[in-house]
Amino acid sequence: VGHHAQFDEGGRFKQLPPANDDAKLLVADHPSLGVIRLDYDYPPALGDVDHPGSFYYDVFYRVVPGLTFELCQSGELPDDVKQRFIDAITWLDEQGVAGITGDCGFFMYFQALARSVTSKPVFMSSLCQLPAVVCAYAADEQIALFTANGESLKPMRELIKKECGVDPDDTRFVIVGCEDVPGFEAVANGDRVDVDSVVPHLVRLAEDTVAKHAGTAKPIRAILFECTELPPYSDAVRAATRLPVFDSITCCNSMLASLMDNPRFGVNNWHLSW
Repeated sequence: VGHHAQFDEGGRFKQLPPANDDAKLLVADHPSLGVIRLDYDYPPALGDVDHPGSFYYDVFYRVVPGLTFELCQSGELPDDVKQRFIDAITWLDEQGVAGITGDCGFFMYFQALARSVTSKPVFMSSLCQLPAVVCAYAADEQIALFTANGESLKPMRELIKKECGVDPDDTRFVIVGCEDVPGFEAVANGDRVDVDSVVPHLVRLAEDTVAKHAGTAKPIRAILFECTELPPYSDAVRAATRLPVFDSITCCNSMLASLMDNPRFGVNNWHLSW
């Protein structure tokens, strides 16, 4: 039971009554997510991790001053920025979030650092779900890894092997760079991406990639979007390829689902005792 938004004659939101017990139960049913943000201002599209409308639960954001995209990509933090990163993780932890992620795939470099600060689950990249995806398919079935730039995963190979137990250079992975997708260059430029115009080009890239391996001994069975700005295209790619598409949103959803009350069985409303 919940309240639907109500409006006055001027189209403004009406003041809702104080939360009743039912409303409190709804809040308890949905744990919140913490997102570490780069010191980088860009207009996120719906589906992007940085757009709160991408999730069906509350999201807390925390920018790390001085942590630029270039610095994140380098994998090294000067002491002052490192301390701000630690402070940001601590702040999110204090808000009671159920898990912590980042708004850039290169935050994978700081997965271990974030884990050392909090006991909450940390999944700084959509690649954190890759071990489960790999386990779901046979060794001769391939998984396509889509990234903003096809070369970007190479420097992270050893890190991914250490953190995920998976080698991105394994022949079962097909690395697909999106740097040549018309309109997607806006990501690198920090501009607003015209999602509607990019959709057909991204879908074509996915279809071509899947078709290239269809009928071979190693067909593509799943797709994983590594870049945090790729989820807006996930549904279109699912519809076109009929393949499962994993991304930053599915990663966050699956992690937070582990702390959601299931009303269909077991103990209910147990969050209220916390």
